[in-house]
Amino acid sequence: MRKQSFKRLPTGPRLDTHWVVASALALVFSLSACGKSDADKTAGQQLDAAIAKTGQAAAEAKAESESTLANAQAALKDITQNAEHSAKEISSQGAGALDDLAVTAAVSAGLASDPDLRALNIKVDAKNGAVTLNGSAPTEAARENASTISKAVRGVNSVDNKLIVVGR
Repeated sequence: MRKQSFKRLPTGPRLDTHWVVASALALVFSLSACGKSDADKTAGQQLDAAIAKTGQAAAEAKAESESTLANAQAALKDITQNAEHSAKEISSQGAGALDDLAVTAAVSAGLASDPDLRALNIKVDAKNGAVTLNGSAPTEAARENASTISKAVRGVNSVDNKLIVVGR
């Protein structure tokens, strides 16, 4: 059998084994720290990260709720203003209707108090102060008296006398 000969490493400054091992360990630890993920964090670090995320989510929720509240307040203000405007319109229309009703009642009461007109069925209509008289009158004088009585009522602006004279 033939004896193998091994080549020797070149001679030169000798490497210290301790330095080689220490350098290798330092390299291994540095490379392992580069890929550190959340799973590698300590419980305290994970808790701090969770608290930070919760605080950020709370701040975002607060900003969104404040925005929603501001929009709701603006919408409520618009609705309130529209309701007030509508109420004023209805009130003014209602006041006009009440005025017309009051004028109609006052003219009818005045006609009923006249001895020549009380027995007659005279229809009185009022709209915005304009009074219309329909029906019949016994004489021309009674017809004219109906206009005079109507014009004397407060709130009457004009009288359209459509009474027809029917002699007895």
